[in-house]
Amino acid sequence: MNFLRGVMGGPSAGPQPSGADTIQKLCDRVASSTLLDDRRDAVRALKSLSKKYRLEVGIQAMEHLIHVLQTDRSDSEIIGYALDTLYNVISNDLEEEEQEENSVKQVDDLGSQFTEIFIKQQENVTLLLTLVEEFDFHVRWPGVKLLTSLLKQQGPQVQQIILVSPMGVSRLMDLLADSREVIRNDGVLLLQQLTKSNAAIQKIVAFENAFERLLDIITEEGNSDGGIVVEDCLLLLQNLLKNNNSNQNFFKEGSYIQRMKPWFEVGDDNCGWSAQKVTNLHLMLQLVRVLVSPTNPPGATSSCQKAMFHCGLLQQLCTILMATGVPADILTETINTVSEVIRGCQTNQDYFASVNAPSNPPRPAIVVLLMSMVNERQPFVLRCAVLYCFQCFLYKNQKGQGEIVSTLLPSTIDGNSVSAGQLLCGGLFSTDSLSNWCAAVALAHALQENGTLKEQLLRVQLATSIGNPPVSLLQQCTNILSQGSKVQTRVGLLMLLCTWLSNCSIAVTHFLHNPANVPFLTGQIAENLGEEEQLVQGLCALLLGISIYYNDNSLENYRKEKLKQLIEKRIGRENFIEKLGFISKHELYSRAAQKPQPSFSSPDHMMFDHEFTKLVKELEGVISKAIYKSSEEDKKEEEVKKTLEQHDNIVTHYKKVIREQDQELEELKQRISTLTSQNEQLQATVTQQVSQIQQHKDQYNLLKVQLGKDTQHHNSHGDTLQMNGIQTEEVSKLKEELEEWKNKHELLQGQLKEKDSVIEKLNSSQLEMGATEQSLQTSRFGGLEHSNELQKELEMLRSQLQLQAAEISKLQMENQKLQVMNTAADPMLGDSGAPAATSSELEARLEQEIKELKSQVKALSEEKESLKQQLDSSTSTVAILQDKNSRLEREVAESKKEQDDLLVLLADQDQKISAQKMKLKDFGVAVEDEDDTESGDQGDEDEDGDEEEQDENVAVCYQEN
Repeated sequence: MNFLRGVMGGPSAGPQPSGADTIQKLCDRVASSTLLDDRRDAVRALKSLSKKYRLEVGIQAMEHLIHVLQTDRSDSEIIGYALDTLYNVISNDLEEEEQEENSVKQVDDLGSQFTEIFIKQQENVTLLLTLVEEFDFHVRWPGVKLLTSLLKQQGPQVQQIILVSPMGVSRLMDLLADSREVIRNDGVLLLQQLTKSNAAIQKIVAFENAFERLLDIITEEGNSDGGIVVEDCLLLLQNLLKNNNSNQNFFKEGSYIQRMKPWFEVGDDNCGWSAQKVTNLHLMLQLVRVLVSPTNPPGATSSCQKAMFHCGLLQQLCTILMATGVPADILTETINTVSEVIRGCQTNQDYFASVNAPSNPPRPAIVVLLMSMVNERQPFVLRCAVLYCFQCFLYKNQKGQGEIVSTLLPSTIDGNSVSAGQLLCGGLFSTDSLSNWCAAVALAHALQENGTLKEQLLRVQLATSIGNPPVSLLQQCTNILSQGSKVQTRVGLLMLLCTWLSNCSIAVTHFLHNPANVPFLTGQIAENLGEEEQLVQGLCALLLGISIYYNDNSLENYRKEKLKQLIEKRIGRENFIEKLGFISKHELYSRAAQKPQPSFSSPDHMMFDHEFTKLVKELEGVISKAIYKSSEEDKKEEEVKKTLEQHDNIVTHYKKVIREQDQELEELKQRISTLTSQNEQLQATVTQQVSQIQQHKDQYNLLKVQLGKDTQHHNSHGDTLQMNGIQTEEVSKLKEELEEWKNKHELLQGQLKEKDSVIEKLNSSQLEMGATEQSLQTSRFGGLEHSNELQKELEMLRSQLQLQAAEISKLQMENQKLQVMNTAADPMLGDSGAPAATSSELEARLEQEIKELKSQVKALSEEKESLKQQLDSSTSTVAILQDKNSRLEREVAESKKEQDDLLVLLADQDQKISAQKMKLKDFGVAVEDEDDTESGDQGDEDEDGDEEEQDENVAVCYQEN
């Protein structure tokens, strides 16, 4: 200990040792001392010297400190001192007063060298991961700081060691769940360094539930109002999501986008934002942009855009966009964020078009933003952000393009309000070159890949001054070009004209119709100007080349061949191609081609638009070929173009048909899926019902078997039970069994009553059938008797008819005799009229009687036939009723048989219940007699006649059994 007092600055008689000597002695003490206290004191002394004598401690003590970490794991205090010492040696985070001038680079190299020495043995990093798992604060916290410092110095190497270490990343993820905030916060910093530029580790961290934990921390800290911990969590989230499609998809599928909405809830009073809040909100907006970046795969970006709309995040961003008092840098970043959330997503673009600013009267948000873009007093970065927002709103949005262009057409201009078209025209022809450029690029995006709008824009007329006729927008653009304005203005107008004329022959014709345009372009290209004008020359060459390539030869003086000859004479083909190449070789062109967002260090560098660079890349080669083509090749090319157009029309038609068929197919698939689900539900219901039925059957069969077994069991063993061997639990068990048998008895009684009712119904129906059969037999016998009487009457009538016929023949003979006598007595008699009249009357009477008898005979025969038919039908009816009667008799017999089975079961059950009651009475348990209850129930049943008859039948059946 005296040695340590000397080292630590205590009084000593001799000269003070140097720092290197002291460190050497401490290292020897750590290596050779056998007492843990001595080693601990030596390591503590090394810790105190490690900041001032960083190099000496690192060189001499590192090996001994690592040995302490390996051997003295049981003592947390010495482990903590060793870790702190290593951190001081390796870390470059020194205090400013300890740093000398021009020593920063040397310090960085020193930390990197010590880190390389430490990680040379991979076991050292693995040992450090093990120590980080310790819960002791004095071990875990310095271990986290040391590992963070190692990652800062040699990130890729340490990442690889941790990646191959078993459960290495998972161990570090536990730091986020530590209840001690200092360890949790330093754990976030550690994971920041660990996840830098390593997709594999990023995926592991994400799937270790990092998103959930980080979002919880941000919520606990107060979202955007939180401190630096929120900032660190947001930086870690950016590391996990940026350029990592797998993690982005996992973030979206985990519904974490919805949890971002509360971040952007701002109040009405937005004054006095703290610097930390501005930083936090800026990082939150950048995190949203990471998910919808144009560099991401289109499918992933689209799905995130839709999720942001459905959860209300886009609406919240638009609220910030239109709020007052928001800091300028936050407003600029919000505009950029909204731009990428709506870019290429029709639903989001339509919503943004409907957003109104809180003004009186309300104005569309697009109009308010354009007013800022063409206002030269607004900050440059804000104007660039508004231009990007307008470009994203029009990207793949033909509906939005049409709405913007329609505000320029004569039929839709409203003089009472400012429209987007009026603002663009105002910016296009203002004195501010930046407004000219922004308005020209914005208008070019309104025409991008839309030939219909390019033709409609030709109708736009502008009133230049009072008293002068209006000129077209196309003519006004060329007039400003020829006036020699600023380079930025001319570049913007040339980009607009190139976009307008490309792939639109009608616009090319209108452009060439002005005789001053072609000479102006050839003059600009042919001149030898400075470097600043070379960009304008290249764009003029591009515009002239577009006028040749998309020329339909409708103007005789400006046919393709004549324009080529003009270039050959005044410019030269090689010179023309060289000037055309100035565009793609320009430095600002290369910068603009990198990403869609316009980002320029200063307004002077604002020359090219991203979409225009795509157009140049597409047209530069075809224009160069078109300049060298002959007239015959042009004709062939035109024929090929026509063929391709026809082919494209056919393909478009078939695409439309296929699209319609796909829609119908989708509808049919939906119907099939619906019907399939319904079928599955019905099948499941049927299966469930079948199983229930089978279960009930099994229960019924089991009940029957148990009834039989229990009866036999109690008959054979009921007498052998003794009171002394029965305990209270057995008595309660017997009570439960008695209750169960009572329930079963009631169930069987109910089934018996149902059977009795069925028997009663069958008996009543049998009685009715018997009465019906008797009536039918009676009617049958009565019909037979009636037919016998009719036959007897018929015989009597026949005999009477024969007698009358004999009388008639007798009377006819007498009549003949009387006529003979009459004729003989005529001479003697003078008047013979009376006898003649008498004979004629007799004949008439006889004929009438004969007719009546015949009609009576006919009626009797018809009545006889009808009786025969009735007799046959009654015979068939009796046969049918006899069949039904026999079937009913069989059913009655079957029901009687079932009733007999039930009565047998009931008798067995009664015996069993009585045996149980006797047992319970033997045990001294009071058993309620059911006779009173049954008598009470019987009294209630007396009120219903049908139920009384059923009970009487049951009683009779019991007596019979």
